[in-house]
Amino acid sequence: MLFMVIERFKERDASPIYERLQNKGRMMPEGLKYVDSWIERNFDRCFQLMECERPELFQQWAAEWKDLMDFEIVPVVTSKEAAAAFAAKKD
Repeated sequence: MLFMVIERFKERDASPIYERLQNKGRMMPEGLKYVDSWIERNFDRCFQLMECERPELFQQWAAEWKDLMDFEIVPVVTSKEAAAAFAAKKD
């Protein structure tokens, strides 16, 4: 399953996040896979695409970062998958 993770940097400060990332890595549990990410130009938020079959792993991962950011975790599908689902409804 794919998830869009929206991270809101506390105090709009990405510096401590990048520091921790450099020192400790992503600190992701086995089974949680980072796909790609995008950051707002003003450093308010980061949008990460992640893959996972066990959504409860997000709690373990977020615990490592919750002092620096708040999370919104949204299950998503690709545009291709969504289009196929709508096409199947028409049939």
